[in-house]
Amino acid sequence: MLSFSSQQRYFLYRGVTDMRKGFNGLSGLVREHIGHELLSGDVFLFLNKRRDRIKLLVWDRDGFVVWYKVLERGTFELPAATADRDASLELAWTDLQLLLEGIELTSVVHRKRYRRAA
Repeated sequence: MLSFSSQQRYFLYRGVTDMRKGFNGLSGLVREHIGHELLSGDVFLFLNKRRDRIKLLVWDRDGFVVWYKVLERGTFELPAATADRDASLELAWTDLQLLLEGIELTSVVHRKRYRRAA
């Protein structure tokens, strides 16, 4: 069963992705542009040009899993990036939930919480 949690890290590929890509094509984008370990359990997110389709790629113990969502109406919002040159952007688990539910990320106010130093 595929589930996502706050224990995982989420990386959004900021380029446009051809949604015909499968496991090998998406893995290649991670290797070339994101540069994180594919087998770590991290989740990699990819959006198409119109931002109405999203794919999530994750290693699940013994193989890759792709989760694919197509919106009937509307688009996924791209979160603001701290640097425009970065090929990927790390998202918090809560930001992923908001993105998938269609909630505008810029209007969300995060209250102060304790965060352990990285």
